[in-house]
Amino acid sequence: MQVYAILLALVTLAVTFSSAIPKPADAHKNRAFDRKLTDQVHFDDDEEDDDHHNPEYDHEAFLGKDEARHFEQLTPEESKEGLSKIYDKIDNDKDGKVTEEELRNWIRHVQNRYIAEDTERQWKEHEVGSDGLLTWEAFNQRTYGFIDDEDKDDDENNYETMRARDKKRWSLADQDKDGKLDLEEFSHFLHPEDAPHMKDVVIDETMEDIDKDNDGKVSIDEYIRDMWPNEDREEEPDWVKTEREQFANFRDKNKDGHMDRAEVGDWIIPNDYDHSEAEARHLIRESDTDGDSVLTREEVVDKYDLFVGSQATDFGDALSRHDEF
Repeated sequence: MQVYAILLALVTLAVTFSSAIPKPADAHKNRAFDRKLTDQVHFDDDEEDDDHHNPEYDHEAFLGKDEARHFEQLTPEESKEGLSKIYDKIDNDKDGKVTEEELRNWIRHVQNRYIAEDTERQWKEHEVGSDGLLTWEAFNQRTYGFIDDEDKDDDENNYETMRARDKKRWSLADQDKDGKLDLEEFSHFLHPEDAPHMKDVVIDETMEDIDKDNDGKVSIDEYIRDMWPNEDREEEPDWVKTEREQFANFRDKNKDGHMDRAEVGDWIIPNDYDHSEAEARHLIRESDTDGDSVLTREEVVDKYDLFVGSQATDFGDALSRHDEF
């Protein structure tokens, strides 16, 4: 049994954790897939002015966290040169102007880079056929095949539940219904929250985890217990009290004391705010000196410290790094 528990944990890490679906045993989890552009705070004290503005938010939103750290090591001249190269990538139609749509698409591209890299990494771990497709049988063998029947015993239901959940998700990701996934479909399987046609399975899995009495609704107690099991009956921390207020004031939209399936969907996959669009508007507003609602190369480079960071020093010996972004 102990061996099985270890193996089951490995399966969970390899499959379900990689798909970004949190587990009920985790304390103070956030199930919502409202992926913010960065962990940085954009404006301190919610005051949108220069005195409260945090430029690191813009740097990470525009470049990604790792590349933002890279730019911090460059001189202002090198930052401007690198930013000019990025401008060419953003200006898709090569008309010498960056529109809000082009800038928004670039920011979304930066944010989606993690998903692409994670998908590629896991894709390489599986035995993909000569046709470039991954079969359910190959995935099942690679993910679950090393668990022998003799290891199941009383935990067999947990094991089968995990595999059944993956099979359901696989079937939905398999849009051409050939029993195989290509790289794009595999990305939808691993990260269903980012594919509109996968939204139902994300809601289903969340309901299965939280709705313990199987009544098709999530009560306030189920909602709180999922985030904070409180097996030791400790006094509720402040964040739990805040979550109770969130449930009453925002999650339970019809005020019937429960979240129905639609309300759960609005909670975990919110669609009423586009962070990429808001950031694109902010960057244009701060950089568009002639007021034509588009950005020239000169306008972007002149405001390089808004888009990217640098050492901001007057002496040389900058660290040498690659030029490709």
